[in-house]
Amino acid sequence: MSASQSGQLKTVAITGAASGIGAHTARLLIAQDIEVIALDRHAPDFDVTRFIQIDLADPLSIDAAAAQLPGTLDGLCNVAGVPGNAGGDIVARVNYLGLRRLTEAVLPKLRADGSIVNVASTAGQNWQARRALHVELAGTRDFTEGLQWLAQHPVPDAGAYAYFKEALIVWTMARATTLRSAAGIRMNCISPGPTDTPILKDFRASLGAANVDDAIRRAGGVGTPEAMAPAIVFLLQAQSAWINGVNLPVDGGLVASRILDPV
Repeated sequence: MSASQSGQLKTVAITGAASGIGAHTARLLIAQDIEVIALDRHAPDFDVTRFIQIDLADPLSIDAAAAQLPGTLDGLCNVAGVPGNAGGDIVARVNYLGLRRLTEAVLPKLRADGSIVNVASTAGQNWQARRALHVELAGTRDFTEGLQWLAQHPVPDAGAYAYFKEALIVWTMARATTLRSAAGIRMNCISPGPTDTPILKDFRASLGAANVDDAIRRAGGVGTPEAMAPAIVFLLQAQSAWINGVNLPVDGGLVASRILDPV
């Protein structure tokens, strides 16, 4: 029986594998003898099975990268993302529209019981307040139609990061329902709180230093990529087979703290 037939992981593609959470997820999988295909703008500084360059802001680059992936994958981890100070258009393209386009392009290559894990954020925890808009955006058919929808429903640069993390959470839940019934593929996401990655300083600039410091206080400290990677790997594995369409906070209790202390 092959690894895929037994429900075990054999080959996983990871965006953002060159640094931060993506790199630690890749290393954790490699340590378990799982082949890792890294998709990033820059090559990782450690050995992976294969590196494929990708620019998630560019649909043509996404399509070219997807075409280079092998015919059979066991999992896809959408980890790559940019902070809010990259500008609203880039945030929309990379953190949502590009992620979505790559996922849809990879679906035919995922085995029937494969798993997709998206990295959202606790910045998207208030998605319910804009649920109708996010469901409408999730219903757009492709990258171009998504851009057209956003042109009619503009998102200010200052709120773009939170908006598109909310949108990602909603799309993950909505798409997971259809994927499981149509193809047997699961999709979930995790929502890290403030994490010690190269772009943490950018979050202070885009989300506000006071907001980031409050989140760190509530979480009891800054999270680490090493703490996020096991949650992603768990959601890839057969042990999580009954988990689908879930947004899992991996935040040290940040979101939970707002139940009793919302301010």
